[in-house]
Amino acid sequence: MEIIKYLVIGTTIFLIIKRFIPVKGLRHISANELLSELKDRNKQFIDVRTSGEYKANRIKEFKNIPLHQLNQKAEIELSKNKEVVVICQSGIRSQKACKMLKKMGFKKITNVKGGMNSWR
Repeated sequence: MEIIKYLVIGTTIFLIIKRFIPVKGLRHISANELLSELKDRNKQFIDVRTSGEYKANRIKEFKNIPLHQLNQKAEIELSKNKEVVVICQSGIRSQKACKMLKKMGFKKITNVKGGMNSWR
């Protein structure tokens, strides 16, 4: 019984730590750095907020693909050969989106730190 207890505790700790470990190969930029990136036509810009959030306040270069639709739309609407720059409201959903894109085989992924909150 002691072994099972330690296995459960160890697995729980591992899962918690894994959730916060940065994604390997993921680049993070600030809102200020994003300004110069927006002019680059070789990059794809996606906003993973809800469509309501996107309509209320958006950056025109960003295409809205809500996080809950990313699995279905990414392969169809995004190229794996171009860098993908991801934003959300605070940076949490975009971090999740970056992990999802990485698992789908996208190689060049950039997360905007602080999201739209830091853009204002």
